[in-house]
Amino acid sequence: MKSVHVFLAALFFIAVKSYSQVEVNQITHNSKERYITTTIGYPVQGTYAPIGMKEPITVLNPDGTGSIQAEDLSKKKINWGIECSEEGVAIFKEGFNSKSYTFWYRPNDSNEWYYSQFSIHFTKKKMFLMGERVKAYEDYNVQ
Repeated sequence: MKSVHVFLAALFFIAVKSYSQVEVNQITHNSKERYITTTIGYPVQGTYAPIGMKEPITVLNPDGTGSIQAEDLSKKKINWGIECSEEGVAIFKEGFNSKSYTFWYRPNDSNEWYYSQFSIHFTKKKMFLMGERVKAYEDYNVQ
């Protein structure tokens, strides 16, 4: 009987986790606590490369992992996220037909977090990472 209760509790935990709100992770940079998420309502995950080039690339996975390739084409595995509030609401600056976010990443072989710009340009249907790496996206929210 006890194993049935444990099973039902585990099943409940999985169901709650799968329908829960945005996952938020806390990071520390320069002794200041910040919050990051991988969910901002747009398809951030994917492969980013300079316009007209195949490399160097940055790959962002939906689970907050990925890789970043340097100019010499060496790769480092990273953890990443978009800055948000403690509740998981992405922090952004709104521009004309665009939004700009703070992108945080940490190489797996380091404890240091780095930041750069991530922006979405709605009329061009493009996302820019670190100013030069880009990917096109489909806007599924258009009605």
